Amino acid sequence: MKKIFSIIMMLATLAMSAQSPQQMLDKAVNAMKGAMSARYTVKSAQGNISGTFDINGSMFRMLSDQVKCWYNGTTQWTYSTATQEVNITTPTQAELSMTNPMAAAQSFKTNFHIWKAAGQIPKHYAIMLKPKNKSDIKQIYLYISEGTNLLHNAHIKMNDGSAFTITLTDIKKSSYSTNIFTFDPSLVPVGTDVVDLR
Repeated sequence: MKKIFSIIMMLATLAMSAQSPQQMLDKAVNAMKGAMSARYTVKSAQGNISGTFDINGSMFRMLSDQVKCWYNGTTQWTYSTATQEVNITTPTQAELSMTNPMAAAQSFKTNFHIWKAAGQIPKHYAIMLKPKNKSDIKQIYLYISEGTNLLHNAHIKMNDGSAFTITLTDIKKSSYSTNIFTFDPSLVPVGTDVVDLR
């Protein structure tokens, strides 16, 4: 699940240009330095997940019915309906690459090969990512709208044979207080245990 969310956050900032796919990925990393928000839907054999996210540099907030996560650049709070508790952590760099969009983007730049791919969605530019080393991810296809230069769709194939598709909508630049990247108790059930794992 963490991998899915980190990929969602990374993909939301990818924009099309006339440059090479690698240059496009570089632009995506730079674009993530600004504040933005979007809605996402993840479709897989296990069902659908929908939610919203906000990002500002290394800080992010992701909200869905299944998982809620806040990261203020130092501390991470994660609520899951599976555990029914909030875990507080100071994530390592490896852990951040699974949850933090900036760390995930840097991982993509360093650890993945990138090519222009044959587009399968009309009026969209497609690129493909494949990991350089052993990974749970087999390949990622990104589809970017030629009209808006925003990522519309991504298809991720895993080495275990599973796959999921991410669709992004309502991507926009935002302006908000950095307080939203700190845990908000009002967004989890009353009485939820908060476990400090730092």
